[in-house]
Amino acid sequence: MDKEFSNIRIVDIAKMAGVSVGTVDRVIHNRGRVSEENRKKVQAILEMVNYQPNLMARSLASKKQYHFIAITPSFAQGEYWEAISEGIDKAASEMGSYNITITKLFFDQYDNKTFDDIVRNLLDKKVDGVLIATLFTDSVIRLSRELDRFEIPYIYVDSNIEGQHQLAYFGTESYDAGVIAARLLTDRISPASDILMARIIHSGKNDSNQGRNRREGFCRYLKEMRFTGSLHEVELKINDSVYNFTKLDEIFESNPNIEGAVIFNSTCYILGNYLKARAMQSVKLVGYDLIERNTQLLSEGVITALVAQRPERQGYEGIKSLCNHLLFKQHSEMVNLMPIDILLKENLKYYLNNKL
Repeated sequence: MDKEFSNIRIVDIAKMAGVSVGTVDRVIHNRGRVSEENRKKVQAILEMVNYQPNLMARSLASKKQYHFIAITPSFAQGEYWEAISEGIDKAASEMGSYNITITKLFFDQYDNKTFDDIVRNLLDKKVDGVLIATLFTDSVIRLSRELDRFEIPYIYVDSNIEGQHQLAYFGTESYDAGVIAARLLTDRISPASDILMARIIHSGKNDSNQGRNRREGFCRYLKEMRFTGSLHEVELKINDSVYNFTKLDEIFESNPNIEGAVIFNSTCYILGNYLKARAMQSVKLVGYDLIERNTQLLSEGVITALVAQRPERQGYEGIKSLCNHLLFKQHSEMVNLMPIDILLKENLKYYLNNKL
């Protein structure tokens, strides 16, 4: 709150809005009947003075316990989902005095079945709110419908799924992130050259929701720009370098016109390590996410550019949104888009260790 308004009272807000103190109280606490005209007047003043009620006292007075569940992929140190988890932990730390506990459940992002397994008995325990990483569309929709049935609010992170009743989404516009990758790549290769598109093999019928959206945006941009080269697709495995090198050797030997490459998730380092080992400096590589294995190759000039999406903030804002909704009756926007950052070798140092 600005110093000018640091000592402002509800009675002052009422005078400034030209309404009664009772009307201001009803707007702040989202209860009772208030005309739309008066609500707008009060809300305008509240926003102007950045009014913050004593939320801590209100929450502690209720003594109600809240249990949130965060469902995200498992991770190793330095991987993308570690940053999401750190954001969740930061929000949990800040909200610890509000009688909130958070249980984190992890699934394998390359195996749809592991998601279904961990959510199968989710509602057998007390659950007040859920944060969901939306990698597997069909499974997430099934879970969302169950949560709707029990009127349990839920937040999406990583990528959005339209047509559901999520309380809010925090993340980037995946389609646009695909367009940006295509622009970054085509600006650096000749118009008639070929592009390699890699994907990680998933177990089960669902590929990553975000990966599909990025690929769609990427391909649409190429079509609109009348790209005349050929697209070559290759399936790689997450932890099998021998297999990956064999597949990549085959496709590059068969298609010597490949000048660009892209992969639509955080595993850009898989392609980067191959290009580095084979000394293929002429191939321009664009990928996603500011993780250590990617940034090292970016700093070396092996990766041309990374498209990043501030994962810590997604986890943090997602949990805070559940808190604000359940404890304080404050509602966030349905879609909350994170900035899409473009990382190059030249500006990488300004992003490293730049958390929330």
